[in-house]
Amino acid sequence: MPAQTDALSAHLRTSTRTAHDTAETTGFITRLMGGELGVDAYADLAAQQLPVYEALERASARLSGDARVRTLIFDELTRTPSIRQDLEFLFGPEWNGSIDILDEARAYAQRIDEINDVPEYAAHAYTRYLGDLSGGQIIKRMMQRHYGMGDEGLAFYHFEEIPKPKPFKDIYRERLDGLGLTGEELDRAGREAQLAFELNTKLFTALGARH
Repeated sequence: MPAQTDALSAHLRTSTRTAHDTAETTGFITRLMGGELGVDAYADLAAQQLPVYEALERASARLSGDARVRTLIFDELTRTPSIRQDLEFLFGPEWNGSIDILDEARAYAQRIDEINDVPEYAAHAYTRYLGDLSGGQIIKRMMQRHYGMGDEGLAFYHFEEIPKPKPFKDIYRERLDGLGLTGEELDRAGREAQLAFELNTKLFTALGARH
């Protein structure tokens, strides 16, 4: 079976460029980052992230028997505990009964629960974790600038064990490129990454309608 002839990281980046631009320019995100909403809108975003990352980290555990998947699993990327910490700060100790998860977030999580192979896992891990280490850091700064937030409530965007994101992202891209995907798997990973951005855009659109 022939191995990939193109680097997966580059393929994912180019195949999702349009979907990425659409997601990050969705009205909810631009208004939130422009200081037009409030901490309640950010708190709602944090709540929607919980089922998505629970599903992604279930996938990590479910597929960890595959040696290729294991190369993409880093404990320092785990986000679910940080999200729960943020929700406790934003909603209070009884946060679990206070959040209202949107159908779009459930659909996103359900799709991740359905994935069962390396290309699909790589696509979702790439879109979420590398996004958190890139654009996610901008969101953190904007929340602090526009809404006076401190570190509390923003633990999701703080990677304590990754003090310098760029070298880590370079390593992660090398791991992606080392998966040795076939041409068909490469294409499937690209399509799945596009779907991930589309699901994220639908979630942002629903949040925009709510706020």
